[in-house]
Amino acid sequence: MSNTLKRLSSKIPKPSKGPELKQVRLKLVYIDFLSALKLSFLLGLAQAIVVIVASFLLYMVFVQTGIFDRANTVAGQVLGGQQFNIKDVISVGSVLGFSTLVAGINLVIITVLGAVCAIIYNMSAKIVGGLSVGFTNQ
Repeated sequence: MSNTLKRLSSKIPKPSKGPELKQVRLKLVYIDFLSALKLSFLLGLAQAIVVIVASFLLYMVFVQTGIFDRANTVAGQVLGGQQFNIKDVISVGSVLGFSTLVAGINLVIITVLGAVCAIIYNMSAKIVGGLSVGFTNQ
């Protein structure tokens, strides 16, 4: 009976410790201009949304904590008792308008810089040969 078990156990393959990791080394020699342009536009759009929402939330925190009222008091003391209302200068509309303007300018700048970086990389990759990147298969 033990001979039968030995024969059966010899026919069963031993379990492997897992798939063998294969390493591959590739070179990045080209970045597509339109892909870089689209990706940088999406990153700029995300940044624009963050800037607008953050400025709105910061304005609301200033209003709720009474910072504008304290600023009015300090400005009145500095100006010698004259009436000064900072809320006439800084309103929700002006804050959102200014933050939208800044976000739009940043969107254009980030999009252009992404495209310029792709062009610069493509030109330097022709000279140097590209960026060597290693990958493994898991």
